[in-house]
Amino acid sequence: MYSKELVNQWLQAIAEKAKDHPEWVQVFERCYTDTLDNTVKQLDDDTAFVLTGDIPAMWLRDSTAQIKPYLFLAKTDDRLRKTILGVLRRQLRFILHDPYANAFNMEENWKGHHETDQTDLTGWIWERKYEVDSLCYPLQLAYLLWKVTGETSHFDEEFIAATKEIIQLWKLEQDHSRSQYSFVREGDRQEDTLVNDGAGPAFGFTGMTWSGFRPSDDACEYSYLVPSNMFATVVLGYVVEIFEELQLSDSDEIVPQARELQAEIKEGIETYGRTKNQAGETIYAFEVDGLGNASIMDDPNVPSLLAAPYLGYCEMDDEVYQATRRTILSTENPYYYEGEYAKGLGSSHTFYRYIWPIALCIEGLTTKDQAEKERILDLLVACDGGTGVMHESFHVDDPTKFSREWFSWANMMFCELVLDYYGMRVEV
Repeated sequence: MYSKELVNQWLQAIAEKAKDHPEWVQVFERCYTDTLDNTVKQLDDDTAFVLTGDIPAMWLRDSTAQIKPYLFLAKTDDRLRKTILGVLRRQLRFILHDPYANAFNMEENWKGHHETDQTDLTGWIWERKYEVDSLCYPLQLAYLLWKVTGETSHFDEEFIAATKEIIQLWKLEQDHSRSQYSFVREGDRQEDTLVNDGAGPAFGFTGMTWSGFRPSDDACEYSYLVPSNMFATVVLGYVVEIFEELQLSDSDEIVPQARELQAEIKEGIETYGRTKNQAGETIYAFEVDGLGNASIMDDPNVPSLLAAPYLGYCEMDDEVYQATRRTILSTENPYYYEGEYAKGLGSSHTFYRYIWPIALCIEGLTTKDQAEKERILDLLVACDGGTGVMHESFHVDDPTKFSREWFSWANMMFCELVLDYYGMRVEV
C-alpha cells in the first residue's frame, strides 16, 4: 500500500522541521501511521476501503479527509499513489451504487448496521443519510490527486458516469418536491430522522441544492445547508476544469451543465444564504429554507462556515466571511463553548460543552497568524486526554472526557494542520 522506507524518511523530515515541538511530532507520527496501517484495506479489485475508525464503515466524506494529507508523499511514493487511486475508485463505485448514501460496508452485509431505517437500503449501505458534501469530497479527491501528482488514469468512464450522477442529483434536489428520497429512523433521537414522514422540512426554491443531513449526520433544521452548497460550487468548478483541460468524453454535455448549476447555487447562496448577526453585520447563515428562516450557528465538521476559505469558496480576508467567523466563534453560536482548558465549536451530535478537534484544526487552517496556529496545535496536544491521538470531541473543562477513542478523520486533520504550519499545503 505504501513504501515504509519513504514514509519513514518523510516522518524524519517532519520531525526535523518540528524539532522545537517534540510533543507535536509524537502525535503526528502516531496519527499519520495509524490511518495507513489500520484503516486502509486493499481489496482484490484494486480498490481500497477506508474505515472511519471505531465504526466498521467507510464514509465518502471521512475517507477523503483521511487520505488528503498523504497527497504530498504520493508524488514520490508510487505504491501510495495507487492506494489513493484505489480509494477514489471505491468511492466512485459507491456513488454509482447509490448517490444518496453517506456510508458503506466493505462487503455486502445486511446485518450490523441501520437495516431498520425506512429508506431504500441495500446490503452495501451502512447508512443512507443524504448529505450534499458526501458527493463533493470524491470530486475534490479526484481533482487534487491530478493537481498534486499529475495522475489522470482515474478520469475514466466510471468517473464520468459518477460526475453525471452527481450533477443530475444536485439539479433534481434544487426542488426537493420532485425527489423520491426520504428517510425515517425509529427512536427517540430526533436528529437522526427527517420530519414530515421523512420528506424533510418545508422549503422555498432558492437555486441551492437540498440536503437532508449535515456533515455531522444530524438532520438539517432548514433544507439548504449553506456551507455544503459553498463546497458544491467549488467542486463544480473542478469538474469544469477537469473536463475542459483533459477533453474528457461528454465534456460538451457536462461542462455547460456544471457551469450553469454552479452559477445557480452561488447566486442562491449570495441571495438567500445571508443574514444579520446581533451587531447588524451581514454574515452567512448556516441553514436557510427559502421561506425567510435562517440559523446562526456552525457545525464543527467540514464543510462548515468556518471552513469556507479552506474549501476554496472565498478568501480568508473576505469581509462577510470575517464577520461570520467572529459570530461563529462567540456565544451567539449556541454550540460555541468556553471552559477551563479550551474553547471552540461543539455540536448537537455530541455532549454539551464538548468541542471538536476537527473544528480547532479548521480554525488554524483558516488563519494566516502563525502564533495562532501554534496555540491551537499546543492546545490539541494538551487536550488529547493522555492518549496521544485526537478524538471526536472533548469536554472544555476536562479533556479526559471525550467521545470516540478512535476517529481517524480528526487524527488526519491534526496532521494537516502540522503540515500547514510548516508551509506544506494542498492548495484548492
